[in-house]
Amino acid sequence: MTNTEDTNKFERQRQQKLSRIKELGIDPYGGRYDGVEPAKDIKHRFKDGDDTQQAKCAGRIVLLRDIGKLIFITLRDWSGTIQIGLSKKLMEQQWQLAKLLELGDIIGAAGQLGKTKTGEITIWADNVTLLSKSLLPPPEKFHGLSDIDRRFRQRYVDLWANPEVMELFKKRSAIISTIREVLKDSGFMEVETPMMQTIPGGAAAKPFITHHNSLNMDLFLRIAPELFLKRLLVGGMEKVFEINRNFRNEGLSSRHNPEFTMLELYQAYADYFGMMDLIEELISVLVKEYCESEQVTFNALTVDFTRPWRRAKYAELLKEYGGCDIDDIAAVREKARELGLDEADTDDVVVINKLFEATVEDNLINPTFVIDYPAALCPLTKRRKEEPKYAERFELFIAGMELANAYTELNDPVVQEQNFKTQLRGQEESMATMDTDFITALKYGMPPAGGLGIGIDRLVMVLSGAASIREVILFPTLRNKTSKE
Repeated sequence: MTNTEDTNKFERQRQQKLSRIKELGIDPYGGRYDGVEPAKDIKHRFKDGDDTQQAKCAGRIVLLRDIGKLIFITLRDWSGTIQIGLSKKLMEQQWQLAKLLELGDIIGAAGQLGKTKTGEITIWADNVTLLSKSLLPPPEKFHGLSDIDRRFRQRYVDLWANPEVMELFKKRSAIISTIREVLKDSGFMEVETPMMQTIPGGAAAKPFITHHNSLNMDLFLRIAPELFLKRLLVGGMEKVFEINRNFRNEGLSSRHNPEFTMLELYQAYADYFGMMDLIEELISVLVKEYCESEQVTFNALTVDFTRPWRRAKYAELLKEYGGCDIDDIAAVREKARELGLDEADTDDVVVINKLFEATVEDNLINPTFVIDYPAALCPLTKRRKEEPKYAERFELFIAGMELANAYTELNDPVVQEQNFKTQLRGQEESMATMDTDFITALKYGMPPAGGLGIGIDRLVMVLSGAASIREVILFPTLRNKTSKE
C-alpha cells in the first residue's frame, strides 16, 4: 500500500470518528477557549502536596494511552508539554468524547493539578473540550533525513511534530527582538522603505519584476533598501535601520534563498570602522544571550567569538591563502586557470574577486573583518585617501560565510554619478537605468556616514547551529513538486 493510500485510509477512519463526535452534539471545531495557561508555566508553578491547585491548558495531542477506565494524554502547546488525565468519572458525553480523541486533535482541558504515582505533573481533567478535530494522522517519523523536503513543505506539521524546530523559531524571533533593543538603545530609529521600486538599486543582483496595472508600469521587488535609507540621511534622520525582506532572482543553496531578511542601518558622521565596532558589539551581545559560550559549533566547525575579532586587508588575505600579489594580475589569472576558474574575457578585478572567493573565504572560520576591497567592486563606497584603488569597505566572514557588508558611504554626487554610469555598462538594457533622483538627493548634501547590512537568516544559522538556511526560514522557497513526487 502506498503512502497516499495509507493516508486516505486513515483519513476515512478519522472522518468516521468525526461523524460520531457530531452525533454526540459536539462541535468538532470548537470556538473561543479563555483562561488557558502555557504548559511550561503550569509545571513551573506546581507545588507538590497542594490539592487546591487548578489548571487549564490547550494544545495538540502528541501522545495518547487508553488503559480502559483511564486515558492519559500528552498535550503540546508552544511552550512545551503537559500530561492530561481523563477518567470515567467524567460526564457521560465527555467520556464518550474522550474515547474518540486521537493523535493530532487539538483540545482544551481543565481540572485539578496533581501528580501521578510515577511523579508526572498532571491535570486531572473534569472538563475536556474538542477545539479542532485532526483528519490527518501525524507522521510516525517526521524528522528523518528522508523527509527533510516534506518538513519544509509542511512546516505546519514540522513545528508541532519536532519541538526543537519550534524552539529554533522562537529563538529566531528573540534574536531579532534583541537586535531591535540594542539598536534603539544606541539611538537608532526603525523605519520602513519601499519594497516595490521603479529602479532596482543598492546591490548588484538580478531583481524580480512585477507589473502595476493601474499605473501600467513595471516595478522591481527590492534587492536592497540602501538608496532609500540614504535618502533619509539627506533628510536629517541621522541613525536609521530597517529589518525587512530583500528579493534576488538568483539560485537556491544551503546559504541562499531568493527571499531573505536583512538588517540594514546607516549612521551619520560614522565610517566603516564605526560599523565594525557596532556589529562586533551587537553580535557579541547575541552570542552571550543565545549561545552557551563564546565557542559555538556550526557545521562541524568551532567558531570562537572571543573579542577582539581579526581585521585583515583583502590584499593581504589574497596573498596569504591565494598565494598571489593583488597587483600581479598575470599571476592572478594563472592561479585562476589552475583552479579551473573562468578568467577569459573577464575584467581584472572580477578575476581577482573570483580567486579571493575560491581560496580565501573558506579559511575564515573565526569572525574576520575583511577590509579595504578593490574600489572597482564598490560603486557606492568612499575610497581610501591614502590608496584610492581600495574602498573603505569590509565584509564580515564567520565559518567561511559572508555575514555582513559595510561601507564608509560615498556622498560625493559627481563621483557617485560616474560610478553608476560605469556600473550600468554591463547590465541588461531593460534594467540599465540610473537612479537620478538619488543623485539629486546627494546634491542636496548627505552627511558622511557608515552603512551596514547583516543577513539575519545567516546570523540565525550560526547562532543556532542550523546547517541550511531553509532550517531558519519558516517557509523557504522550494522547487515545484512533480506529479511523480
